[in-house]
Amino acid sequence: MGYPHLMARAAALLLAALVPAMAAPAAPAHDGHAGVARIDKARIDATLAGLVDSGQVPGVSALVWQDGKEAYHGAFGLADREANRPMARDTLVQIFSMTKPVTGVALMRLYEQGRFRLDDPVAKYLPEFAGTRVYAGTDVHGQPLLEAPHRPITIRDLMRHTAGFVGGGDDTGPVGALYRQADPDSLDHTLAEEVRRLATVPLLYQPGTRWLYSPAVEVQARLVEVLSGQPFDAYLQQHVFAPLKMKDTRYVVREADRGRLAALYRRSDDGAMTRIPDVEALKINGRDTALKPGSWGLTSTLDDYMRFARMLLGGGQLDGVRILQPATVRLMASDAMPAGIAIQDRSWLPGKGQVGFGIDFAVRTAPPASAAEASGEVGEFFWDGAANTLFWVDPVNDIAAVLFAQWLPFGKVPLHKAFRDAVYADDSSAAAPRD
Repeated sequence: MGYPHLMARAAALLLAALVPAMAAPAAPAHDGHAGVARIDKARIDATLAGLVDSGQVPGVSALVWQDGKEAYHGAFGLADREANRPMARDTLVQIFSMTKPVTGVALMRLYEQGRFRLDDPVAKYLPEFAGTRVYAGTDVHGQPLLEAPHRPITIRDLMRHTAGFVGGGDDTGPVGALYRQADPDSLDHTLAEEVRRLATVPLLYQPGTRWLYSPAVEVQARLVEVLSGQPFDAYLQQHVFAPLKMKDTRYVVREADRGRLAALYRRSDDGAMTRIPDVEALKINGRDTALKPGSWGLTSTLDDYMRFARMLLGGGQLDGVRILQPATVRLMASDAMPAGIAIQDRSWLPGKGQVGFGIDFAVRTAPPASAAEASGEVGEFFWDGAANTLFWVDPVNDIAAVLFAQWLPFGKVPLHKAFRDAVYADDSSAAAPRD
């Protein structure tokens, strides 16, 4: 992607030179494959409609861009079964962890401004982490033993989930119990208070030695506040959403928009979908809570989130508005997993396929290895959300895709695999192998 001005090119080259060697951004390796994915609307329609018609999914919608234009849009089933309201293009959904890449982009804008370096200790900006200790087993009385970290938590650790934080309050071990005692997750806390409480919980493992999905993105959001001097949600609105014309993406759904918000369902083991009461489902989106999380909480529409995805596909730029430099996007989309982290120390990440992890994205590092794995192109970067939403960016095929659904828990229905397989059926290097 060329630059019209020499100054912009010089700035991008300088930024690339500043990236540490261990995570130097590189063009996706694809063995000379130029990308042959052909978007077949009828095939994708049949796939998504079939999942709805079979009762596996209450409602689903999808949008795919390729080669600078809309290549696919489809919506099937119901956004609100009880109101008989169909899934539509402007339906608002809770994107849960697809909030995380937005947080990463926000923080990396400040990186480009020289406000921090990726290998800076987190405690340099958030001194509450200066006294961090690490869990080292239990004593003869079953009490946790703590030791000093072998090195400080870095901002890079936060962004690739290697900081050492316990996965959250669901952890059944001693550190999970300490996390629950600290209670960082209350929606009545500000980000500052949430992170202060998180810093009192010992790390579950030494920084940089394991990959574990964790509240690290909350710390990223707090860093945005500290480094910018703005509340996190205000920063997102001014520096990400408004420039990208993402008019429907926010934490608190406006009263006038409630009629567009999808209901949230819970799937039982036998496949029955039960509506989650709105008072529970909208615990953050239905009122102005003190906490605006970096990890989850945003609502969006297909078109809004596609503008975010298209910006990333465009190397940080959309419709003449630059959010990030291309070198920064390449850095975010490069596998940053530390050398030596074994498969068993990557939690459930291998379940996403042949992937590593960059900055708030999974990064595909090898083609699908079996028919059980969802299709995908080497060099793509992606993430999903707890209510079964998904997006990915595929630079090889010049594709950005967004898929929306609204049920918990994640998975159990092969929606993501079916959609990906339908998109990549004509691309032999990206499609899952056939048995």
